[in-house]
Amino acid sequence: MTELTGSAHASPGTGAGTTSKPTPPTLRSATRALNAWIEIDLAALEANLAALRSHLEPGVEIIAVVKANAYGAGVAGVAPALEAAGVDRFAVVWVPEAVGLRQLGITKPVIVLGHAFPDEASLAVEHDITLTVHTLDLGKALSAAAAERGKVANVHLHIDSGLHRDGVTLDEAVSLAEELRRLPGIRVEGLSTHMANADEPDDSFSDVQGALFAKAVERLPWIPYRHTANSATALRRKELRYNGVRIGLAMHGVLPPNTPDPGVRPILSLKARVARVAEVPAGEGVSYGLTWRATRPSRVALVPVGYADGWSRHLSNAGQVLIGGRRCPMVGRVCMDQFLADVTDIPGVREGDEIVLIGQQGNERLTADDVASWAGTISWDVLASLQARLPRIFHRNGVVELIA
Repeated sequence: MTELTGSAHASPGTGAGTTSKPTPPTLRSATRALNAWIEIDLAALEANLAALRSHLEPGVEIIAVVKANAYGAGVAGVAPALEAAGVDRFAVVWVPEAVGLRQLGITKPVIVLGHAFPDEASLAVEHDITLTVHTLDLGKALSAAAAERGKVANVHLHIDSGLHRDGVTLDEAVSLAEELRRLPGIRVEGLSTHMANADEPDDSFSDVQGALFAKAVERLPWIPYRHTANSATALRRKELRYNGVRIGLAMHGVLPPNTPDPGVRPILSLKARVARVAEVPAGEGVSYGLTWRATRPSRVALVPVGYADGWSRHLSNAGQVLIGGRRCPMVGRVCMDQFLADVTDIPGVREGDEIVLIGQQGNERLTADDVASWAGTISWDVLASLQARLPRIFHRNGVVELIA
């Protein structure tokens, strides 16, 4: 991870002790020698946070969900930027993700939404991490760890209101909450649930889940913090916002289906450079299995991104990329490290030219939703699959601040 702003170094010829800030690189200079990379627009991220906040009532907190390496965008750059922009809390799925946030210097409350083992209790207490507790054994482990350190451990309970993925039933939650509140060093701070069809055209099952959660609130009025809403629920259902809303992909400017747009824009672009241009005679095939054959004398560009980078093999002979501001089709099978694009109709393509896989080039744009439709999946899958081998370049208005 390379921090490119806010540091100082001695300038040649200025005398001992004199420091000056290095000139941060531009996107163009930082990517000149990269085969492939991801660009993250921090100004867009901050604007998205402001747009989402303006859509909510005063007092409703934004819980920034930064699981799965911030949905592929890179938690090392996204989380500090969100904290600096005033996000209220963070949420992840596993304890190691939460510890990673603390190691990045995140100071805001961090909630672990997923499963935790009793053996992780000491680590959670050490780093002031809020666990979602599903058993008394986990609560007792947290109590012991809190007592050992002279701390109070905040815990949340998750109600299974119909998704049947995780959490406890309403009756189990009431019983567990009462047992937990009697343990020393434990503060039962939060109560949550998760909607099953929040982004479906008919999200009426949210009414059923919301009614059950309202009963939980009625039976556990002493638990102060309630959260039920993901991005779609937060933007579609005012009545389910409660104290905080869990915003994930919408923060990145990618909206769930059937969800109103509060004015967000994508923060992530995936780009590469042409590694080779080759002639393919009519009738000959390309890539493994020769599943695409040229119907005319053709030119193909080698794109150095493959399924090892998270670029799905399902995009074989199905996806598109932008070269020279124009769309061109992916041809042949996606390989582990590369794929081919037909550039026959785009004159002058040569090694080193920029290719856009997700993002804008000229007047054309390819979105994560576009890629998802070609691959037969969803945008969450497309973005969260992007692998660490692709460097993340965080910038504001084209000036690079961090490479991770």
